[in-house]
Amino acid sequence: MKLYSRVYETVDLDAIRHNMEAMKANLKDGTRMIGVVKSDGYGHGAVPVAWAIDPYVWGYAVATVEEGVILRKHGIRKPILVLGVVPYEGYGLLVEHGISSAVFQLKRAERLSSLAVREGKKAVIHLVLDTGMSRIGYPVTEEAAKEAATICGLPGIEVEGLFTHFAKADERDKKATDHQLEQYQKFVAMLADRGITIPMLHCSNSAGILDLQRANLHAVRAGISIYGIYPSGEVDRDTVKLRPAMELKSFISYVKKIGPGTSVSYGGTFTADREMTVATVPVGYGDGYPRNLSGKGEVLIRGQRARILGRVCMDQFMVDVTGIHEAEEEDEVVLIGRQGKEEITVEDLAMAGGGFHYEIVCDIGKRVPRIYLEDGRVIGTKDYFNDCYKGFCRV
Repeated sequence: MKLYSRVYETVDLDAIRHNMEAMKANLKDGTRMIGVVKSDGYGHGAVPVAWAIDPYVWGYAVATVEEGVILRKHGIRKPILVLGVVPYEGYGLLVEHGISSAVFQLKRAERLSSLAVREGKKAVIHLVLDTGMSRIGYPVTEEAAKEAATICGLPGIEVEGLFTHFAKADERDKKATDHQLEQYQKFVAMLADRGITIPMLHCSNSAGILDLQRANLHAVRAGISIYGIYPSGEVDRDTVKLRPAMELKSFISYVKKIGPGTSVSYGGTFTADREMTVATVPVGYGDGYPRNLSGKGEVLIRGQRARILGRVCMDQFMVDVTGIHEAEEEDEVVLIGRQGKEEITVEDLAMAGGGFHYEIVCDIGKRVPRIYLEDGRVIGTKDYFNDCYKGFCRV
């Protein structure tokens, strides 16, 4: 019996645990891992992933305070760090739920300090340093170090960590990354000159974990690598063997014959030059399947590759099954994953469509149900089929 009959995503939690073990084996002794589960665990599901990796991590990183609250509401008790700027309106949630935040402005630290003192609690923060990303963080200057030291002395504030983010660690040439690391260590020394010692220093992202043991420090932030996806084609894939955790599957909804001169999909960008057999797959960009795969992407049917014909629609697309003579309605269609001896990876899709492989997994929408697997068995599912908006439910 099929749990879902149109489209679904499977997440292999054993693969995720394998990836954590593989990364851990490549770290220096004593270096801890922070599990990055932002964007709903890169489209894999933040809560199931967080529980799967809990034994391996010091704590978690998210992009928004709301993402942190979701983890807390599902019983996650380890430290949670918001990597981005938290709006003032979110400070109450930080303090209430014991979530730490990235800070690099005195005015924000003072506001957080006042709230923490008023509530009789501690506000935990990680200082952020901009060493070359030009996104957020303090510049590496004496003036910035002076202000950071001031923040460390504010009442109600506990400075737990100091981090930066590598902009080019996924490139083969590590000169730019080494320069960022040097800048980071220079700032650490500036703070030390002011009597400030930060308990947790962390720089490395997934690419750093794979390629840069010298940047391990106290902790590293494992992101895309948790999910079995390499950051780029330039990182070392031999030392740490990752296993993709996600597969995306559907079923053929219709099979038909078309003759020469018949156009397929919007705009008639594909026209048959011979008699063909065409299968319709009930998935589209409304599910997060990239429209840029129109006329370029492939799927797997009965262990064979079938090319997308014409444009990907919002909810459907068509493929050429002329050479797959047994193809019929209800046949499984693999959009991402393995079938028989063939495999389609997110990197394959990104290369075919000119997109970005991180984007593909993150963009799979909530219309696609998730199925969670352990030892090949289903241990849980998540879908939004009973979604209800407050004030609008009439059921």
